[in-house]
Amino acid sequence: MSFTGADHAHMARALQLAERGLLTTTPNPRVGCVLVRDGAVVGEGWHERAGSPHAEVHALRMAGEAARGATAYVSLEPCSHHGRTPPCADALIAAGVARVVAAMEDPNPRVAGRGMRQLAEAGVDAASGLLEGEARELNVGFVSRMTRGRPWLRLKVAASLDGRTALANGKSQWITGPAARRDGHAWRARACAVLTGIGTVRDDDPRLTVRDVPTDRQPLRVLVDSRLELPLDARLLDGGPLLVVGAVEDATRRKALEDRGVEILLLPNAGGKVDLPALMAELGRRELNEIHVEAGVKLNGSLVREGCVDEYLFYLAPLLVGDTGAGMFALPELTGLDQAQRLRIHDLRQVGGDLRIRARPA
Repeated sequence: MSFTGADHAHMARALQLAERGLLTTTPNPRVGCVLVRDGAVVGEGWHERAGSPHAEVHALRMAGEAARGATAYVSLEPCSHHGRTPPCADALIAAGVARVVAAMEDPNPRVAGRGMRQLAEAGVDAASGLLEGEARELNVGFVSRMTRGRPWLRLKVAASLDGRTALANGKSQWITGPAARRDGHAWRARACAVLTGIGTVRDDDPRLTVRDVPTDRQPLRVLVDSRLELPLDARLLDGGPLLVVGAVEDATRRKALEDRGVEILLLPNAGGKVDLPALMAELGRRELNEIHVEAGVKLNGSLVREGCVDEYLFYLAPLLVGDTGAGMFALPELTGLDQAQRLRIHDLRQVGGDLRIRARPA
């Protein structure tokens, strides 16, 4: 299927609209829709949050009778099943839309392609694959959960140019500048959960809430704490829901934390630590799409070793700390560079006075 320049422009607009739901649609995907008739845009919409009308419905309401004979550009295949809302494929057919172009098929294997087939069987000219890469990036966590049963895990590290995350005495605030910290909060805001470890809580006493960017939704905070050692005066206990994932039962500590409103989940592995791959599967079952990690060298290393990291978010500040400072990852010693985990740089840019590198396992 070949697409015109106009097709590309209208789909780019649909993706732009979808991005307006970046912080709010979870657990649903971010979706935008543009309706075009005789070369003119007659309707636009985007999905705002779970349970509210989908992008197609908003666009159809705006277009009214002008939707008849129009082309719908949708960043994700129109749904064909009843969820919290009725199927959008039915709504497009009922409105008399003549053509539907989707950026990508629904990644849910149970329904993938069904909406497009339903449209085609009703006589609608239906095609997909236009700007598919961009659409997948926008919903990378949703795609991960639908296809792998686990969220997309993005690990953030702030460090000096020589790779040090803190001084030898533990001080780390602030290695990076205000612009990088705001950018980090934007990545927190789009995530479904922010994950950290008990070592970071002891060292930094973080809140892990979104503060530097406007949002009306705070992500779930998840703490990996094998022995349920979270101090009862920790700031993590304030600011919203908290899931503590442990490996060793302690009835006294459990009750003290549950009395503070904390949910406790035990997921031990054979070594008496938290089973991190099992945690990823559990977060997928809870319909979490993107996990944002802000942890210390030990948990960072464990996540890498156990194959849980999908993307790295490095913020590098133009300063040198020296080899006595804390590193990024606690990993086994290598005897050859061929044993190193290779990364592929996905995006590289300057944020304020710092450098931001997004990288993924090669």
